[in-house]
Amino acid sequence: MSTATVEIPIHQQVKAFVGAPRKMLIGGRWLEAASGKTFPTYNPATGEVLAQVAEGNSAEVDRAVTAARKAFEGGPWHTLTASERGRLIWKLADLVESHLEEFAQLESLDNGKPIGVARVADVPLAVDLFRYMAGWATKIEGNTIPISVPYTPGARYHAYTLREPVGVVGQIIPWNFPLLMAAWKLGPALAAGCTIVLKPAEQTPLSALRLGELICEAGFPDGVVNIVPGYGETAGTALAAHPDVDKVAFTGSTEVGKLILGAASRNLKKVSLELGGKSPNIVCTDADLEASIPGVASAIFFNQGQCCCAGSRLFVEEGIFDKVVAGVAEDAKKIKVGPGMDLVTQMGPLVSDEQQRRVLGYLESGLSEGAKAVVGGHKLGDKGYFVEPTVLVDTTQKMKIMQEEIFGPVVCAVPF
Repeated sequence: MSTATVEIPIHQQVKAFVGAPRKMLIGGRWLEAASGKTFPTYNPATGEVLAQVAEGNSAEVDRAVTAARKAFEGGPWHTLTASERGRLIWKLADLVESHLEEFAQLESLDNGKPIGVARVADVPLAVDLFRYMAGWATKIEGNTIPISVPYTPGARYHAYTLREPVGVVGQIIPWNFPLLMAAWKLGPALAAGCTIVLKPAEQTPLSALRLGELICEAGFPDGVVNIVPGYGETAGTALAAHPDVDKVAFTGSTEVGKLILGAASRNLKKVSLELGGKSPNIVCTDADLEASIPGVASAIFFNQGQCCCAGSRLFVEEGIFDKVVAGVAEDAKKIKVGPGMDLVTQMGPLVSDEQQRRVLGYLESGLSEGAKAVVGGHKLGDKGYFVEPTVLVDTTQKMKIMQEEIFGPVVCAVPF
């Protein structure tokens, strides 16, 4: 591993945004928490406080749901044509694109991801998603169904299906792709004509709040999108359990997903869950190793391993096991680790002190059970939440590191 060295200056608009306490968006207005409480968000590259954010709880969630219900049932959103909805979503995409550098820096500062990745992936993909969903607004169609009823001679019947928006949607997003996750949740719901209460992850709320400003600028009616930052155990639980929310969409850990499902089940609301994974990569003897080895390394080290689909288990045919492991380890050694705002950084810090301790705990568990680190295995540096890119061997199926999602730059290699 090598460290990066060319940090870029912070954009003036980003400085201004993080320098002022951030409020929540409810019913088209930017509000402080009724309690007056705020919570800090941290720069994971330094561990220092980045911004202060209004701390929403059940009271703010209730107010936001009321605003969303009002917008869904009686506001101008209810009367817009599908084409008009699509144009608003497209306008939002244009606005995000015009603020690309600003969003890329917010993603890097708040999440820790490399600025180079945010510039070419996170922000452009969010723009593309909104444009794609803008097109879907006019393509939500039903079906006509031919029917025959023999006991009514000569009668004709016309049966059809009509797709309608579900209603008020509660959306709870994680911290690994803050802007993209917001876009993935908001885009389809807006295209369908739903109204939304969005709760961003408490670790990374800034991109969603800046997006909320652009939603207002784009001209979405008040209450269509409401954004309530806060902690999962308070704001998140209140949103999942709220009786006037028609659907909950959640992306996050399996453990929290179970809690969300339990809270949502009390009034049988619709639920969509995208939870954790323990994805394997399998390399056979007939594979093109020049392509496979970089692919395996990218699968686990991209985004610091903080992906639901990260290739955290590596199964390699015995005859090429040593060669593949050595190749992946060599790639890991070449990764430039550093602050996300450094232009040459390829892998940034983990998102938080809690996440760093979680990953280091898994490493300690695996090594104590007999696993060996071919490369990495430790905390990196004294400042920030860095962990070395790690390749483990001598792992067995019974080990905790093979059974549970680590959500960090750690791959467990096993021969077969």
